[in-house]
Amino acid sequence: MLLLRHKLASVHCQQSAAMSNLLINQPKYSWLKELGLSEDNPGVYNGSWGGSGEVITSYCPANNEPIARVTQATMAEYEETVQKTREAWKMWADIPAPKRGEIVRQIGDALRKKINVLGSLVSLEMGKIYVEGVGEVQEYVDVCDYAVGLSRMIGGPMLPSERPGHALIEQWNPVGLVGIITAFNFPVAVYGWNNAIALTCGNVCLWKGAPTTPLTSVAVSKIVAEVLERNKLPGAICSMACGGADIGTAMAKDERVDLVSFTGSTHVGKMVAMMVQDRFGRKLLELGGNNAIIRVAKAYKQVPVDQYLAAIEQAKQQGGTVVCGGKVMDRPGNYVEPTIITGLAHDAAIVHTETFVPILYVLKFKTEEEAFAWNNEVQQGLSSSIFTKDMGRVFRWLGPKGSDCGIVNVNIPTSGAEIGGAFGGEKHTGGGRESGSDSWKQYMRRSTCTINYSKDLPLAQGIKFE
Repeated sequence: MLLLRHKLASVHCQQSAAMSNLLINQPKYSWLKELGLSEDNPGVYNGSWGGSGEVITSYCPANNEPIARVTQATMAEYEETVQKTREAWKMWADIPAPKRGEIVRQIGDALRKKINVLGSLVSLEMGKIYVEGVGEVQEYVDVCDYAVGLSRMIGGPMLPSERPGHALIEQWNPVGLVGIITAFNFPVAVYGWNNAIALTCGNVCLWKGAPTTPLTSVAVSKIVAEVLERNKLPGAICSMACGGADIGTAMAKDERVDLVSFTGSTHVGKMVAMMVQDRFGRKLLELGGNNAIIRVAKAYKQVPVDQYLAAIEQAKQQGGTVVCGGKVMDRPGNYVEPTIITGLAHDAAIVHTETFVPILYVLKFKTEEEAFAWNNEVQQGLSSSIFTKDMGRVFRWLGPKGSDCGIVNVNIPTSGAEIGGAFGGEKHTGGGRESGSDSWKQYMRRSTCTINYSKDLPLAQGIKFE
């Protein structure tokens, strides 16, 4: 009996120590609880919160300290969530688009109230600076505002019919269930611009965020769920299932998921595309980038240190010279020096690779045609930019022989994009478009409808059977 008590006391002490080590229990990070987070968080939402799968700990990449834990979805819970989400669509699709827009407006307002604290969570869990974390939430807010206006504008044209007494119209209807799989580097914005537009179009959503940013997924889902529940709507309209590749694979293969919107690497995106295509499903892909600025070509963003070091070593082996940076910083966390490398050939393998680290490659070109060709020869086609005052060059850059990217800028960097335009890229970037312009069409299905209000039954092209 004494031995048993000793063991129980030991286990309790270990659990208490583990809980006290979590950042969420430190006074400095008490603001996390303002988002409804706790030491242990359910990773499934389908109108009610749950989760009985693997328990994962989310770590702060700045110092490698644990923040809190999330319990992921099991496959049985995924199945239940899909069923509840599809059932919720039956009600949501019957609500007029402007009324759906009102719900989206309320989601935007709810995000506004939590913008600073949610931005702080993005910074803590993902690793980007605070102002960029807040900017992500602001982007979700902005897309909500855009979607509210869109809710009174969605529609197709009435086309002239060649037959007397006939009307030809385009009818747009929601696809149904939109599965949204997002990446770690934009854990709020990418979900936001998919979610807001999809909801306005009459769809329901099932979200699987990145396994490394599960707390952000939970916090955002709690904000959205409160709005739905306050309006006495099924929470499953915006469902969430935290998980790994098993959940993502299930979504890609599931015929009940009418559209899969995937953001991530080109390698994984290709596998997702093949699984969705195998069932003739719809897909929206926003994959890798390798953005060029004419005068400077660059590859951005921060990931594991070993990947950074490997990229530098490969660049050296391929003829590059490190002229700035190139070292891991001696401090807690995962910090490296921004790095500039020169001397590489334009077709060096490392230049054509999306390394996803803060390394900038400087390439010298001789002619405009050469620079444009180097921009276009990489497999990725997300964003590009040129700095020039030559208006002829500007329009050549924007024209058919200019940049082949989905985003083509002049006199601004390649990072960041306004929500009013369509976001996405060409080639191995996937071809999908999200956010503004007519991206809403990817979340709907189009029907061409001919209505005969005459007393005759004429055929098109003047065909007569005699």
